[in-house]
Amino acid sequence: MPAFICSTCGTQYPASKAPPVRCPVCEDERQFLPPEGQSWTTLERLRISHHNGFRQYEPGLIGIGTTPKFAIGQRALLVCTPEGNILWDCISLVDDATITIINGLGGLCAIAISHPHFYTTLVDWSRAFGNVPVYLHADDADWVRQPDGCIKFWQGDRLELMKGITLIRGGGHFPGGAMLHWAAGAEGKGVVCSADMAIANLDRKSFAFMRSIPNFIPLSEKAVRTVGTALMPFAFDRVYSHHWERVIDSDAKQILQKSVERYIAAIGGAYDRA
Repeated sequence: MPAFICSTCGTQYPASKAPPVRCPVCEDERQFLPPEGQSWTTLERLRISHHNGFRQYEPGLIGIGTTPKFAIGQRALLVCTPEGNILWDCISLVDDATITIINGLGGLCAIAISHPHFYTTLVDWSRAFGNVPVYLHADDADWVRQPDGCIKFWQGDRLELMKGITLIRGGGHFPGGAMLHWAAGAEGKGVVCSADMAIANLDRKSFAFMRSIPNFIPLSEKAVRTVGTALMPFAFDRVYSHHWERVIDSDAKQILQKSVERYIAAIGGAYDRA
């Protein structure tokens, strides 16, 4: 039986004879149901119609994204370290070419995912690389559509995956919303992979913070300060958000602090007369 994948959000469901009746991920206000209704595909179909592209952002960091765009359209990040490679966030498509390329770079020792919108085909990704563990924050456990032994729920505000790689719970977009700190990135100045907990804006000079990106639901002051505060103990100069172009190359820590204050001022009415 096929394991059906929601074409709108990319979430895979357990194998079944027919597609699921509904997708709770898309029914939530942080996502959406398209006007034409729910539709479904499978990994086998995706492997025919789509392929993955790769981009090296900097030594030790490679982006992986699907072409043509599928579902939400995020790209994953492969963080390569002397202790082993981490896949940060997932995309729905995992195929032979992707497996061959990643194995050629040393394979995977773990997968970590920021929040439920990017759980996608996490079980297939784990299986493809020898049943590696997949780290999800326990606060979002109820959103898992495919329970599996590969999933390792972590709790609290931080988890050190290995030397120089730390998961940080920022919350915001989801209660367990996580980010990844890579100490050796940006030539040793530090990198944060923020997914869409802190969204790098298209001006590359600021961040945005949203409960729902497609439905433009803002976060509260408390939630935004929590995201910013979670990152402040860490040294970082560069941030990679959830899409190819969503990168802030330098001074990202200072930009984040300023963006938190600008956001809070905006929702408080600072621009009402502008």
